[in-house]
Amino acid sequence: MPEVVTASAFAVVAAGAASGWFAAAQYWIAACGVTLALIDLAVQRLPNALTLPACGGTLILLTAAALAGESGSLGRAAAGAGALAAVFLLMAFTGAMGLGDVKLGPAVGALLCWSSWSALFWGAAAGFVIGAVSEVLRMAARRARRTHVSFGPYMVVGALAVSVTTG
Repeated sequence: MPEVVTASAFAVVAAGAASGWFAAAQYWIAACGVTLALIDLAVQRLPNALTLPACGGTLILLTAAALAGESGSLGRAAAGAGALAAVFLLMAFTGAMGLGDVKLGPAVGALLCWSSWSALFWGAAAGFVIGAVSEVLRMAARRARRTHVSFGPYMVVGALAVSVTTG
């Protein structure tokens, strides 16, 4: 199962046709994201041992993209990482989100905001929309077993969906 999900995520990134270091950042988020999503679905937790390397690796790869002169903005990516983390942290204080989601936020925010602020907005919004639709369908099928939603998978899917179409 993990192999099929990873291959599917990589196929989505490849279909986006990005190249260079930015594409490497997309593949990094896909690889880390699949692992994090499967863990989050199984145990409702996004471990630091994976969220922190996801963030660090994304920022390193986007720095390489900037140094290589690829189109995008490292400053905007860093600002987007901080902005999304701050919004998610505020949500965590209200109990609407877990701290693992907050720690994954900078990686997602940096990847999305590399291209534009609107990509950040639409990528974050896509995660919430995909999550809401999925959870409503799960409730309708009576497959929702708990009140807590594993948001990590939806964050990654939303980010990749928007990143491959705007990058």
